[in-house]
Amino acid sequence: MNARPAQAAHAPHPKETPDRCALRAQLRGDPMLGTAFPAARLLLVEQPGPWGAAGLRESRFPARLAAELESRATRAGVRVQAIRRPGRTASAPTRRWALADTRDGVESLRWGRYADPAELLELPLDGSSGELDHEPLYLVCAHSKHDTCCALRGRPVAAAIAELRRGRVWESSHMGGDRFAANVLVLPIGLLYGRVLPFAAAEFVAAAENGEVVGALLRGRIGLAPAAQAALAFAHEQLALRARRDLQVVGVGPATDGVALVRLRGPHGLLDVTVRVDRVRATGLTCHNPRPNQYLAHRPVQITAVE
Repeated sequence: MNARPAQAAHAPHPKETPDRCALRAQLRGDPMLGTAFPAARLLLVEQPGPWGAAGLRESRFPARLAAELESRATRAGVRVQAIRRPGRTASAPTRRWALADTRDGVESLRWGRYADPAELLELPLDGSSGELDHEPLYLVCAHSKHDTCCALRGRPVAAAIAELRRGRVWESSHMGGDRFAANVLVLPIGLLYGRVLPFAAAEFVAAAENGEVVGALLRGRIGLAPAAQAALAFAHEQLALRARRDLQVVGVGPATDGVALVRLRGPHGLLDVTVRVDRVRATGLTCHNPRPNQYLAHRPVQITAVE
């Protein structure tokens, strides 16, 4: 009589616990403003299946080609993000790529397909190729091997948005700010949000599709200096300007004695926003690093009209 094969042991599904970085950050009240990454242009590369901590370079995408692609993109000022559909999806003969440009006045999103990963090494990164896409796109960080909170909080949000806008949401590799999960980037307007909740997906999507800024969840606009991100958010709130395109950054001064001055252009002229920059000590800024650490907090304190 043949013995029954032993059942494989399944690791317990991770749960929300007090030592998770996202909950710690919420309880401390860590400010989110000014925490969006500095790249204004993105190359999205569809890669189904698991990702290691390094994202595309630790996936089923050839590691050598991934490293070469990321190096080439970095030289062009483009950030590479691995993307995949929410849930379990089989790999197809061809996969998709997208180039997103979030800079003021040239916002765009273009799509194409590739069968061989080596094809991406020949892809023009200047936005001259690909099919234009005029609808909002949602990237939700669900990179569990980079930080558990991204999967715990990101995957339910990705699923909730997918129910509302099927085909318009992708899970994404690391976008920074793990402790602000669930993190959602709206393209091509370039607004990065944190602490998005699944049950509020309908209101979030409605605002995004109207080109509005959801101030309570805003981390910042990618591609800008942290002080400029914080100043924009503050001005949107203080002046009750809801549209993303109501304000533009004119200039950002250096932080002197912990204070930076940001000049904006609004519907009624120029504005100066004073942003205080503080160094804050905290513990457990990521789930993988529970040790004491520190971060810079950008706190807008004043807005004045320029005569």
